[in-house]
Amino acid sequence: MAKAPFQDDHGPPTEPGLRIILRRLREIIEEPGDGQSRLDKIVRQIAGLMVAEVCSIYLKRQDGSLELFATEGLNSSAVHRTFMKRGEGLVGRCAEMAVPINEPDAQSHPAFSYRPETGEEIYHSFLSVPILRSGDVLGVLTVQNKTPREYSDEDVEILQTTAMVLAEQLVSANIPGANMAIEFSRRVGHVVKGQAISDGIALGHAVLHQPRVVVTHLTSDDPVAEALRLETAIEELKATVDEMLGSGDLAREGEHKDVLEAYRMFANDRGWQRRLKEAIQSGLTAEAAVERVQNETRARMLRQRDPYWRDRVRDLEDLSDRLLRILTTPNAGGGSAGDKQLPHDAIVIARNMGAADLLDYDRTRLRGLVIEEGGGQSHVAIVARALGVVAVTDVRRLIERIDVGDPVIVDGNTGEVFVRPTSDVIQAYSDKVRFRARQQRQYRSLLGRPAVTKDGAQISLQMNAGLPDDLVHLEQSGAEGIGLFRTELQFMVAATFPRGDRQAQVYRAVIEGAGTKPVTFRTLDIGGDKVLPYMRQDPEDNPALGWRGIRMGLDRTALLRTQLRSMLRAAEGTELRVMIPMVSEPGEIVAARAILDREIDILRKRGGGVPTRVQFGIMIEVPSLLFDLDSVLPLVDFASVGSNDLMQYFFASDRGNPKVSGRFDVLAPSFLRALKGVTEAGKRLGVPVALCGEIGGRPLEAMALIGAGFRTLSMAPASIGPVKSMVLGLHAARTESAVSELIAKGGRSIRDGLAAFAASEGIEI
Repeated sequence: MAKAPFQDDHGPPTEPGLRIILRRLREIIEEPGDGQSRLDKIVRQIAGLMVAEVCSIYLKRQDGSLELFATEGLNSSAVHRTFMKRGEGLVGRCAEMAVPINEPDAQSHPAFSYRPETGEEIYHSFLSVPILRSGDVLGVLTVQNKTPREYSDEDVEILQTTAMVLAEQLVSANIPGANMAIEFSRRVGHVVKGQAISDGIALGHAVLHQPRVVVTHLTSDDPVAEALRLETAIEELKATVDEMLGSGDLAREGEHKDVLEAYRMFANDRGWQRRLKEAIQSGLTAEAAVERVQNETRARMLRQRDPYWRDRVRDLEDLSDRLLRILTTPNAGGGSAGDKQLPHDAIVIARNMGAADLLDYDRTRLRGLVIEEGGGQSHVAIVARALGVVAVTDVRRLIERIDVGDPVIVDGNTGEVFVRPTSDVIQAYSDKVRFRARQQRQYRSLLGRPAVTKDGAQISLQMNAGLPDDLVHLEQSGAEGIGLFRTELQFMVAATFPRGDRQAQVYRAVIEGAGTKPVTFRTLDIGGDKVLPYMRQDPEDNPALGWRGIRMGLDRTALLRTQLRSMLRAAEGTELRVMIPMVSEPGEIVAARAILDREIDILRKRGGGVPTRVQFGIMIEVPSLLFDLDSVLPLVDFASVGSNDLMQYFFASDRGNPKVSGRFDVLAPSFLRALKGVTEAGKRLGVPVALCGEIGGRPLEAMALIGAGFRTLSMAPASIGPVKSMVLGLHAARTESAVSELIAKGGRSIRDGLAAFAASEGIEI
């Protein structure tokens, strides 16, 4: 193997080598001349100092393709004439995956894409790294040699650091083409589609959450001094997090406390601090070290499929941003953008955001929140819903096309974000806001009125919840109880596994907060897309079909026993309703009930208090149960259909995949026929059957469910008013007849036919 660059005969590359590259890059960028000549000098310098026969820079275009912008070693005539389609070749693979590609013989790799105009057929060894800026891939930096060999870890390290510095210099020096991957028009309006995470409509003006800290001083000749600066800043960061945990509203127990405890865990993470110190030893300033580690972590972890781990990266990024502000603004304390004066109608725009930062904002002025990266169960999404802030996430590349003060409309129902909307759009949404306000006043007038149809059928409208803070919605919405309490959310926002006493404390608070209204606790439904960071779980090809729900509970009985014991203790002297998720066959019910009965016996033998009554139920969400209801239902006291998962499995349609999630209608005759079979079996066997999926919260769909025989529906609190309004205008018997006729007709969906029936009956949907 050839000797690595800057390597002597006694060890790895010397530290000054990287500093030489960084210093030369800075000198070239500061030289007069056009952008192309500077890029040409850059690749010559890197090739010489890396002992590489080829060095090339490819920059990304707006369509995702890559263009050869500069090269030393390949044919100069190929510059601006060689293009790689998105993901094409090793260069495209590097850009798409945002990871280094290190091949000893590139031409033998199946992804290699040969371009004859470059003359690269004589070169074998190949190393490429993404040119990253704030986690965005601007292009690819490559080196090549004729001799087949695998580049060393030190080579990769040097080229990655060089690419990071190059990214900053490319953009700050305004070299033509360097911004192609992040250019958007700032003169015209845009409509961007994202994922709604907190409903409502917000009209206001844009406020950028923590405008990016631009690191201008990248290299240092005194790593000892930089390490000391970093250590001091980290200590200040820790103190800031500790102060947040002990101040005001944030000191109380609940989801905010658990989320901030996760922040504290990250701030004290030794692995993170070690990577920062290693970057400083390579010749970077403390600020540049933070940015480099932040970029690498972001690019690597955002490729993970698990949304929970992606959310953990956002927490780490938030801490990195706070650390950068401490380093660049002494005595800033890493303060949030929420500290500054907000307009009275602020729409906060963020690339990502930690839950703590959202809590920093003045809630009387905050109208809406738009986040480029996130998920419906991210920490900030949980807090946004708790605060009632209209929010949309998964809005790609928005920050680059928006300015502070731009008018913005956030539609938390459809997930649409309008940037610089036209007057017609503003007028239309202003009308929607006024109409929504009138509706809300109408729904509030129904709070004390039971949901009874015109022909006297009582419909129990309950709410879904997952955290103690959700209990405030129980009275506000007029819900008759909590039909589904998702216990896993408590585990997901905690930094470590909640002990039994902590679990019992939460369950007791929920039971007491609900008063005389029933609460149905679902045991842990982790696995699939819900993974706990402190619990080891092997990767699965199809996690939604894998080790999750009661399958995990029966394999790890200590986990299930601890949770059931905590519930029993919490419900002492009152009724406990508990149900198990992801049931596939009767044996799982028998095994789970045996564990519950054993825990009850243990508590009694030890003289502990027990509930006055224990109701044991199951979730019906696996299609196999639809064909075994006569065996399954006699084993339980009640059942609840989880329509979200049941529909996913019923149609083999991943609800998280936009290509297929909207392909099948929940009002398809086949699906409704299956649901009708569940309610009929429940009546026949005397077992109450409810439904707790999202479809119960939409008036037309809820109408279909009542027509299919359901009399208990559980939904988001905000949906109870609209559904109750529909129920009060409904004749249940006529609706059942109409739904049966529409199902018998077949077709793709009964939606249009049911809407026509509702119109003929004067039912508000």
